[in-house]
Amino acid sequence: MNTTIAHSLTQAHGGEALRPIVALVAHDGRKQEMIEWATFNRGTLERCTLYATRTTGKGLGAYLDTPIHLLLSGPLGGDAQLGSLIAESRIDVVFFFWDPLTPQPHDVDVKALLRLAVLHDVPIACNRSSADYLISSPLFVAPQQYREDRGVGRRSAAAS
Repeated sequence: MNTTIAHSLTQAHGGEALRPIVALVAHDGRKQEMIEWATFNRGTLERCTLYATRTTGKGLGAYLDTPIHLLLSGPLGGDAQLGSLIAESRIDVVFFFWDPLTPQPHDVDVKALLRLAVLHDVPIACNRSSADYLISSPLFVAPQQYREDRGVGRRSAAAS
């Protein structure tokens, strides 16, 4: 298992400028689906900087041969930590396989995470089909240009 605990979340990591920064989250009922999807896309994900909520990240660590920065477990604040990373423009794309049929004790955090991704124009895939579309996009492997374009759009919106 190749996981690390994300300790200084505001500290920039050296090689991230050229690597997509990806967040991986899955609710309990969708964790196996996330593992299968990530295993299928292992080659692409291993060329990314990965963040994951704790339980999801530990499950993925057995299948991916790349470091995974572990946040807290979702219900213990991991979704909120990820929301903070999104608000700080530190995440390029989110793969969040959430379970729409099971009530979550941290449902408020889940909704906040989804809202922040939309607000900050961060692509978010909530199922395997949308995840396949995002990871196969030509924009996925060129995060620097997308980050610059997204920043210009955000500054224009703030000025108006």
